[in-house]
Amino acid sequence: MTMPFQAPRRGQGGFTLIELMIAVAIIGILLRLAFPAYQNSVMKSRRADAKTALLDLAQREERFLATQNQYTTSAPALGYAPTATVTSAAPMTIQNGSASFYTLEVTTSGSTSFTATARPTGPQLAKDTQCKNFTIDNTGAQGVNGGTGTAIDCW
Repeated sequence: MTMPFQAPRRGQGGFTLIELMIAVAIIGILLRLAFPAYQNSVMKSRRADAKTALLDLAQREERFLATQNQYTTSAPALGYAPTATVTSAAPMTIQNGSASFYTLEVTTSGSTSFTATARPTGPQLAKDTQCKNFTIDNTGAQGVNGGTGTAIDCW
């Protein structure tokens, strides 16, 4: 009796449950390591926005001093929008896309000096414990207060 020809049987392709669980575990470990580094980078980029806004404000104050012989807390006089304010009672928000993570304010001592401050708000305030409030004054001195970092670390 002759047997009809049968093709050799091939094993099923694909992944086993163990292989799939190992891949998921590896992805989980990589995410656990990468996500805090990503959040730290985002926090630093927001700090850069605050420092840029502070330096811009200081430059506007010096330009105003050159023409008016005094410093000011009037945002429109510094070239900001007519409805903007930069006083400590009503600080201006620093936009980062559609969100705001810092506010900007300036105080003057008479007409001979100023101090500008960028203060964190929202999630930046809660998460950034190292560099809280950035400051710059009329002499160009840059500082940071309210956090664990120093001006050298943060600026």
